[in-house]
Amino acid sequence: MALKRGILLGTLGLAAIGAGAWFFLGGGTPAKSAKSPAPAIPVVLAKAELKDVALALEIPGRAEAFETVTLKARVEGQVQAVPYTEGQRVKKGDILVRLDPADFEARLRQAEANLAKSQAQAAKSRADVERYIALKAKGFVSDEKVGEMRTAAAAAEASVRADQAAADLVRLQLGYTTLRAPFDGIVGARLVFPGSAVKVNDTALAVVNRVRPLYVSFAVAEKHLPQLRAAMSQESRSTRATVSIPGDASTPLEAEVGFLDNAVDTTTGTVQLKATVANTDEKLTPGQFVNVSLVLETLQQAITVPTEAIQQGQDGAFLFVVQEDGSAVTRKVTVRASQKGVAVIADGLKAGETVVTNGQLRLTPGAKVKAAGAERRDEKAKGSQDTQGGGKEAAAPKPKD
Repeated sequence: MALKRGILLGTLGLAAIGAGAWFFLGGGTPAKSAKSPAPAIPVVLAKAELKDVALALEIPGRAEAFETVTLKARVEGQVQAVPYTEGQRVKKGDILVRLDPADFEARLRQAEANLAKSQAQAAKSRADVERYIALKAKGFVSDEKVGEMRTAAAAAEASVRADQAAADLVRLQLGYTTLRAPFDGIVGARLVFPGSAVKVNDTALAVVNRVRPLYVSFAVAEKHLPQLRAAMSQESRSTRATVSIPGDASTPLEAEVGFLDNAVDTTTGTVQLKATVANTDEKLTPGQFVNVSLVLETLQQAITVPTEAIQQGQDGAFLFVVQEDGSAVTRKVTVRASQKGVAVIADGLKAGETVVTNGQLRLTPGAKVKAAGAERRDEKAKGSQDTQGGGKEAAAPKPKD
């Protein structure tokens, strides 16, 4: 019994050894094949291009009236009429406010009467002088008397001139009772009404703004002063800017920068500039908030890539460059400027090289990449081939029985 059990166990052991040897020598399940290469990672690619790039500052600004004046009376009186409409466009010389002229008309008549009296007295004095000269020639009066007549005549002439000046002054004051627009523009809201009392150079009567053209005022950091001075010193071209309204997608307005303040604001570290806008359609209004784009310099044939390609690391800016074998490697670059979705590369990249603009989070140095959408194009092409093959099969004639 024990002998049979030993023979059985020995047989089973030899069978197990044989089976293991057969398995490992290739007779059983095949060993696992070598690890297959990782698939290419789909990313969005772009080419580094050479183009002229205008370096511009994007600055907030405010529109200002080209000319503005607050009309005040030069004489005291009472408002008689306010013939303008609020917000009306006015021409130079249009009547805006009338004061009651009755007092000044009466003063003018009085001054003219005094002038007429003085003129009559002066005429009499001149006639007396001529008469006394004739009497002196006949020996009836002395030289002293003739001298007195001449003095009286001179005094009468001086009185005429004084009364003439007094009449002119009253006439001017009468003219001041009518206030007119000093230039073409837009008048604001009514500030006085008929019956209002007016004091000399105290009561504001109307505000007129000239809006064609219009100023746009803005401030630039003092670090840009050298570029600003260089741009504004060039006589061959003027310093240009564009002005746009926030939220307005229409074409920006062209402006010419013609004023650079002579001092830097020490509280803000900025310098004030003003640009002139034609504003022919009165799109801008004084006090309105605007965006100003000021071109400081134009880079000729600069290397550019989309800003999405630029990544930031511990050592600074870098990007993924795709090599000829389809692998992506990191490249440290120096970014000179970045604006409006375009980054200007000063160093580290050549024109024509391919960079990754989207999908960088899945990449490691040396990883294989392919343009995003390649799988969809392949599937679409394969589906088109299958459809064409199925069509041919369907169109084949059936064999005859």
